[in-house]
Amino acid sequence: MRIVAAGLMLALGSKAAAVPADFGSKAAVIMAADAPATGPGISAAVSDNGVIVWQGASGKANVAAGTALTPASLFRYASITKQFTAALILKLSEDGRLSLDDTLGKLMFFETPTAWHAVTVRQLLNHTSGIPSYTSKPGWMTEANTARPITTQQLIDLTRDQPLDFAPGSAFRYNNSGYALLSAIAEKLTGKPWYAALRERITGPLGLSSIRCGCEPGMAVVEGHTADDKVAQRIDMSVPSGAGALVGTAADLARWAAALHGGKVLKPATYRAMITPNGLPDGASERYAYGLTLGEVRGLSTVGHNGGIFGFNTESLYAPDKKLFVAVLSNSDSREPEAAITARRLLASAAGTPFPELKAQAADLKQLAPFVGLYKAAEAERRFFIKDGKLYAQRGTGEAFEVYAAGNDRFFYGPRSLSYFTLSRGAEGRPVMTFHGNGAEAGEALAWAGPVPPEAATVTLAPGQLDRLVGSFAMGQAVMTIARNGNTLTGQLSGQPPIPLEPLSALEFRPVGIEARLVFEEQDGKVTRAVLHQNGRTLPFVRQ
Repeated sequence: MRIVAAGLMLALGSKAAAVPADFGSKAAVIMAADAPATGPGISAAVSDNGVIVWQGASGKANVAAGTALTPASLFRYASITKQFTAALILKLSEDGRLSLDDTLGKLMFFETPTAWHAVTVRQLLNHTSGIPSYTSKPGWMTEANTARPITTQQLIDLTRDQPLDFAPGSAFRYNNSGYALLSAIAEKLTGKPWYAALRERITGPLGLSSIRCGCEPGMAVVEGHTADDKVAQRIDMSVPSGAGALVGTAADLARWAAALHGGKVLKPATYRAMITPNGLPDGASERYAYGLTLGEVRGLSTVGHNGGIFGFNTESLYAPDKKLFVAVLSNSDSREPEAAITARRLLASAAGTPFPELKAQAADLKQLAPFVGLYKAAEAERRFFIKDGKLYAQRGTGEAFEVYAAGNDRFFYGPRSLSYFTLSRGAEGRPVMTFHGNGAEAGEALAWAGPVPPEAATVTLAPGQLDRLVGSFAMGQAVMTIARNGNTLTGQLSGQPPIPLEPLSALEFRPVGIEARLVFEEQDGKVTRAVLHQNGRTLPFVRQ
């Protein structure tokens, strides 16, 4: 592993004293644990008040060739790109070239479906447009399609015949089509490719020389990997467009964050709008603003964005209260832990509030037996049980995960998660589970509510029993696609990935990893509906 320390830039003023003196050694431990040197790895950078105080890289740039990653390695940023596209659009709005309330019908100079004409720039920025995302079109994201160049008009045509997911502005659904359209708007207003306009207006003046579109020639990006360290599916960078086509280094992401959050890119009012989510008509509020989303790490508020694209997984986080920024770039789309976990561990350590170090140790199953059971809080339900000599925890009726004892009555989920829980006795001697979601310092207490209910047994269905359920089921504009995958079924809602379905009977299925039931209904011997029971709601989908 190569670790590089640096103090190269003073973009926000004098250096703050947020980072502990021993942070470099702690970061090296995190890197070594999260990215072994023999496989695909990560490059990371941490800045404190605009100063890059630490950089590191671990793992291989190309596993087959054995070349090592360095802090100078170029990665695909994936959806971290969206904040750059959003900033470019906001710059154009500051120049008076457009209003965020302008509609596609007013701005676009190429053909879009009439149903899209009322969509505003603001709704494209915050994923409330209702336009179907081309990356969620069933069956389209295959290498035969992604490995070749595509135009914006062709991206539009992929979903032009689909109905809107919802009325514009009425709901939130993450959407790559919206950011492809935003890049097209920038191109029409500037007369240049969106990435050229971005370089001219923003990244060039800031000196962010590594940040380019992956579609440009000469971009020596590290190899992307997938499961078993194999080379990932190929994708031409015209496919993600302004939704995910930028590449660059971790250090240049840190420099970008210093400029953006330090007032060097946008006017104060525009910047506030960029990091402020808009409410929805029903009073609900998503944490997504314009190309950035709000979050929390160990009590610290964060602003950032992650990304995922074939062969790559990325995370960027800025903690305003500490003026700390972390970027983590991974050249694997299936490595555990994900970039988001490594980034959170680095940020928490840099802020002086590290996550507890949890290491698996032998568990006394006999001593734990009295704690086995169902635990409940006002709006939460979790199960703790022992099966085949191993410990498991389960949220509601979702997927059960193996957990490991870590001492001091703590239990954790391994490298895939930062969450952990403790088991103790309450005031009346009854067991209590205190769950720390995503490693939060404050936990949620759940009281023991009785033994674990018997697990619903799965059954094996014949091919003919599965085939009669395959098809499309609609509820309004939402479509559920049931597909056969070997000896199992998958269910896929519009704009979401397919979910494996475990059969409980010939007509009842359990979506794997989700607290829900899917029940098919018959009429005159034919399957006519698929009813989803989830979160106390009954959602009927009628067969098309």
